Amino acid sequence: MPLAEKIRPKSLCGFVGQAHLVGEGKILRRIIDGGKIPNLIFYGPSGTGKTTLASIIAESADLPLRKLNGTSASTADIKQIIAETDTLIGRGGILLYLDEIQYFNKKQQQSLLEFIENGDITLIASTTENPYFYVYGAILSRSTVFEFKSLTPEEVKPAIRRGFELSGIENVSDEVVRIIAQGTGGDVRKALNAVELCALTCENGEITAETAIELSQKTAVKYDRDGDAHYDILSAFQKSIRGSDENAALHYLARLLSAGDLPSACRRLLVTACEDIGLAFPNAIAIVKACVDAALQLGLPEARIPLAEAVVLLCTSPKSNSAYLAIDKALADVEAGLSGDFPRHLQNKHFDGAEVKNKGQHYLYPHDYLEHYVKQQYLPDEIKDKIYYEFGDNKLERAAREYRERIKGGGK
Repeated sequence: MPLAEKIRPKSLCGFVGQAHLVGEGKILRRIIDGGKIPNLIFYGPSGTGKTTLASIIAESADLPLRKLNGTSASTADIKQIIAETDTLIGRGGILLYLDEIQYFNKKQQQSLLEFIENGDITLIASTTENPYFYVYGAILSRSTVFEFKSLTPEEVKPAIRRGFELSGIENVSDEVVRIIAQGTGGDVRKALNAVELCALTCENGEITAETAIELSQKTAVKYDRDGDAHYDILSAFQKSIRGSDENAALHYLARLLSAGDLPSACRRLLVTACEDIGLAFPNAIAIVKACVDAALQLGLPEARIPLAEAVVLLCTSPKSNSAYLAIDKALADVEAGLSGDFPRHLQNKHFDGAEVKNKGQHYLYPHDYLEHYVKQQYLPDEIKDKIYYEFGDNKLERAAREYRERIKGGGK
């Protein structure tokens, strides 16, 4: 039996972390202490206690516990559990712990619905993905969602010490415990796996800091290119650049590169140069494109150098989202059907029928006029006074606004 399973606590006394849920007076703690368990969905990273807490709840509620995993369970497995509700064992109800519910398709989830509604089955489902995206709406509406957080290193340390004790290893240094707690990214299961490996490979009952580092390295990176962690890191990356915090942006870049996701880092830098720096420093996109091209040509690990330069450049540049806002406003009008015919003088070719009194194209060529500008209508009649672009408050756009006001005599 894996150490993580051996050490799994049977009551809340030995449960570590999630104080915001099961601390004294917290709502989930009150539900557990009350003994009447509703349908629950536990959402959060791996190794944060979702399965352990479900087992503790089942024990405290005095309900028979059945477990299924969404990656391997079939419809036949579901039917077998449903059949138990008509037996002596299940007459008081069954608690079903469904791990990785996001892998159950809609039909499989729907098959549980009737039994959840009548109380024959109390469902505790867990998922590492956002349940509002992956769980069938009818199940979600009949459940309460609780979010589990990654544990802090301090919260993981007691479990690590218990793991060493159970493995027969005494006198483990505080440094070894700290390295494992820090290096496993708040995942108790990973921490205990590292403890187990340390116990298997130690010599003379002594575990060195070097061994702890080697066995827990790189496990702190939580990343899945198709999961929430992927989009959370990218969101934090762009928002840090937008917020002009180069230290935070470099941190998130490091997490992307540590996970080997060079393409996502490059793409997000290009988007950010256009969306958030924009016309405040138009050359940013050209520079970032050069850095991205260099990074893709170099590959990792050298790619980190031009990408770091791009990050610092964008963070320390003035910001403007004026062009981004302008195109979104224009797209909204087009999608809402606000378009209309082209003004007659803008058409490529034009034929005047007999009913047209003022015949001709009547297009005014701006280069024939002072400062290469002449006033004429460019938007369709239906939206001829529409304004999409508003000048940003930065040096370049202020200069552009002054030029515009001068040639138009103060007009927009």
